[in-house]
Amino acid sequence: MVEVATSLLNVKKEEVIKTLYNLEVAGTDYIQIDVMDGKFVEDNTTEKMNEYAEYVKQVTNLPLDIHLMVKDVESYIKSYLALDPYCITFHIEACKNKKEIMKFIDLIKESNVKVGIAISPNTPIEDIYEYLPYIHKVIVMSVEPGKGGQEFIENTIEKISNLNIFNYENGFEVDIEVDGGINDKTGKECTDAGANILVAGTYIIKSGDYKKAILSLK
Repeated sequence: MVEVATSLLNVKKEEVIKTLYNLEVAGTDYIQIDVMDGKFVEDNTTEKMNEYAEYVKQVTNLPLDIHLMVKDVESYIKSYLALDPYCITFHIEACKNKKEIMKFIDLIKESNVKVGIAISPNTPIEDIYEYLPYIHKVIVMSVEPGKGGQEFIENTIEKISNLNIFNYENGFEVDIEVDGGINDKTGKECTDAGANILVAGTYIIKSGDYKKAILSLK
């Protein structure tokens, strides 16, 4: 079954509480918090996303899905663990080596929070394979991380398919989540290739009908 995570990246501050209520009623499965530090990517959403994450915990029962696009991974992990999220995902490109990656995985799992690793479009999918026994989710970025509203990068489909095959052949049950440029067309391409979680922001938020948009992805 396909699940949907809604990104709040382009939601206006004065509309966030109403938007969260409407998303919960519409049936989104997760709220994704896109944390950017202005270093790993150009934009800085740290303050805004901290505030939005607090709202999610206060006004909904929806699971909080944290996507860290930051250089100082450890500090941000510790900060968001305090909010008892469902999952924290960090970028493989932000890590110096395997030892550091395993350190971050252990840090998250110690708090009984699920762990995800994200890969950017230019990172080979094979770079993630050795970590699959230790994590719960891979976010395959289908746009360059850092900004909402970008167009879907087509070679993402091959990466999803290869990851799905490797997952299956090795008996792993790691979720494959796709983030960036997702709509009803690209979403179907992703799920046909093996993805089981779709992240959408613009497509849902600007749809005028959250429930219809979410159902079209599912």
